[in-house]
Amino acid sequence: MKQVFILKELENKIGQPGDLFNNIKEINIDYEQENLILFCLNTKKQIVHSEIVFKGGLNSCSVDPKTIFRIALKHNSDSVIIAHNHPSGDLQPSIDDINVFEMLKKAGEIIEVRCLDSVIFNKKEFYSQRD
Repeated sequence: MKQVFILKELENKIGQPGDLFNNIKEINIDYEQENLILFCLNTKKQIVHSEIVFKGGLNSCSVDPKTIFRIALKHNSDSVIIAHNHPSGDLQPSIDDINVFEMLKKAGEIIEVRCLDSVIFNKKEFYSQRD
């Protein structure tokens, strides 16, 4: 008896920030509060896991790097991207947004799980801190 194996590639490859924004729009969140979404990627930049990891208030959201990288390691991620909304709709990163992204990039380098981007979004648009 001959066996045939069909290997199916994962969908949702993230080649640019717009690809990620299309995935974000599929997630049901409360836009009246900040939500931080973690996207875990494999070596081919395909999403292997995503979840809302932190929720905040109107203008802030606490971020714990240990939680982010614990989830990433649990899902055998090669890299991660974080995304969060600004309830005000303003896409400009705050000083805290910039500092968190830099901290996650440094932490990720140490454990070899790179933080590729931090995306700020509202219902219609996004801003990539990577670009």
